[in-house]
Amino acid sequence: MNIFLELRQRGAGVELNQLQPLTTLLVWTWNSLYRVIVSNGSDVFVQGGALFPDPTPAHVEGASAGGGPLMTGWIGVGLLVELRVGAKRILTSPVVAIAAEEPVASRLH
Repeated sequence: MNIFLELRQRGAGVELNQLQPLTTLLVWTWNSLYRVIVSNGSDVFVQGGALFPDPTPAHVEGASAGGGPLMTGWIGVGLLVELRVGAKRILTSPVVAIAAEEPVASRLH
């Protein structure tokens, strides 16, 4: 399955509900690199940037241009990612690239 969805109304990005659990995404923003491991839909573990030195349970609320409508369950190139960690709301800088990380088992063959 190609996880990178080209949707005209949304642009380049990925819909988390379309991904299998344990899918790992590398998400580059202007300021950081994040590893996002899908747990169940928009529930993920996130690691990277200044705030997440270790894998941390989080919920991806969605993507926005900042202050505009939120595209729920979505990570999109050119958009900010809004995460909820406990009671905290965290916004990333704009996403510049998204890639799927190859599973370790497939690298061993």
